[in-house]
Amino acid sequence: MILVAVSGGRDSMVLAEKVRRSGGPFAIAHCNFRLRGDESDADEDLVREWAARHGITCHVQAFETEAYAVRKGISIEMAARELRYRWFGELCREHGYEAVLTAHHADDNAETFFLNLLRGTGIKGLCGMQENGFLPDPDFGDIPLHRPLLHTTRAEIDALAAEWEVPYRDDRTNAENTVKRNQLRNRVFPLLREINPSFEKTLAEDMDRLRMVREIADTFFEEHVRLVWDGKRVDTALLQTLPHWEYILYRILEGEGLTSLQSAQAVEIVRNGRSGKRVGPFVSATGRLVREEPVGEPQMRVTEEPWEPGRSPVAPEGTLLVDADKVHGELTPDRWVAGDWIRPLGMRGRKKLQDWFKDRHFSLEDKRHAVVVRDSGLPDAHHAVAIVGHLIDDTYKITAATRRIFRIEPA
Repeated sequence: MILVAVSGGRDSMVLAEKVRRSGGPFAIAHCNFRLRGDESDADEDLVREWAARHGITCHVQAFETEAYAVRKGISIEMAARELRYRWFGELCREHGYEAVLTAHHADDNAETFFLNLLRGTGIKGLCGMQENGFLPDPDFGDIPLHRPLLHTTRAEIDALAAEWEVPYRDDRTNAENTVKRNQLRNRVFPLLREINPSFEKTLAEDMDRLRMVREIADTFFEEHVRLVWDGKRVDTALLQTLPHWEYILYRILEGEGLTSLQSAQAVEIVRNGRSGKRVGPFVSATGRLVREEPVGEPQMRVTEEPWEPGRSPVAPEGTLLVDADKVHGELTPDRWVAGDWIRPLGMRGRKKLQDWFKDRHFSLEDKRHAVVVRDSGLPDAHHAVAIVGHLIDDTYKITAATRRIFRIEPA
């Protein structure tokens, strides 16, 4: 059984009638936010009467919305949103409703798109609302939320209301242009319809495509952020070796509550980090982010020695022994970068260094200071010979044929 949110306006009354005509069991929920005096009470009366006429369970809750907004320090719109979704969640838990349906439609989604565009919310805001999701309340985030009219325009809803003779009440505040959403609806959208009569549907299709792009971007971010961010520090040296590193840093800073301006400044600092310019620190909602000084140049000590057949290859802790004749070029110390891999001694398959570090619980600081040994003669620059002080690649191990070795030690 589902729960349909019904305000008494045209959109939600059409949704309720549409669900009723489908024949499935449902109940309705009406919020009286007490923001329009007698008009709010009249909306409630209409919803109650419609539900009683059709024998449908009707839940009604009145809220002191203005007092809640003042207490929480948020807008009236945000207060109403928090109050209604929390109540919907409580109803679902109490009565066993499996999902909540709301009457958001294509025009609502278009308004949300432009409001987010003007606020500068990034690609997330430009994706608009999703047809299928979950209640936006942390305590009820597992309850499905569906918007079956999201691809239906207001004009199409008007036609259904007339065809089905659906009773509804108009909210007079929708005609007042003191609210940004109403300014878009009453001033901007008529002009856009002159250019493209079906711009709402066109925009809805664009938002669907943007949502696909966002999913790709989310996957990219999740795959790379763990390489450079431990929840406290960003490894900026490694960060700059990654593709689209500016985007990764923006997402990290966004999650830390920094403003767009602070994020832009931080990106610029990282980009010009080698100039010695010092700016910051930046204070976020969750703490303090500062620029760290880069680590020094990677170093190691390599000595060549003859090797006697049958000799044990065991070396003191921290010392690595490799077959010198298997080295194709020159051994050089380096810092690790994304894509580096090694074939650990005794293993056949490859192991990404990032995974090897993770398995051994290396901190970002440990990874920043790790020294990777490279063989300049290898065709794959990401193939590591060794990690100084820790392990060698199986390709370079000592065998019965070994006649000389390189001893690798920390500098």
